[in-house]
Amino acid sequence: MSKLPEQYLSIKKRFKGYFRAVDNLGKSAKAAGPIDEKTAHLIQLAAAAAIRSEGSVHSHTRRALEAGAKPEEIYHAIILLSSTIGFPTVSAALSWADDIILSGANKSNCTV
Repeated sequence: MSKLPEQYLSIKKRFKGYFRAVDNLGKSAKAAGPIDEKTAHLIQLAAAAAIRSEGSVHSHTRRALEAGAKPEEIYHAIILLSSTIGFPTVSAALSWADDIILSGANKSNCTV
C-alpha cells in the first residue's frame, strides 16, 4: 500500500476524537447495507470524481484496487460519469486514478 497523504496523517494525529468519529461513520455506512466493499469504493470513487476531489479519487482508487477492483473497473466507473459531470472532469479524474494505477505494480494498458 502507498504511503498515506501527510494531510490525512496530520488530521488523524491532531484530531483523534474527530478522526475516530469520521472513521466510525464510514464503517457504519458500509455495514448498513448489502453493497460489497469493492462496489462501495467504486461508488465513493464516482462521488469523489464528481466533486473534483483529487485526494479522494486517489484514496478510493487505492482502496478499490485493494478490495479487488481491476483497473478496467475503475476506469469504467469514472467514464460512466461523462454525461453527468462532463468530459473535462472525467478526464481529470482519469488522470488522478492513473496516478495510483500506473505507480507501481498496478500498471495497465487498459482500453475501455
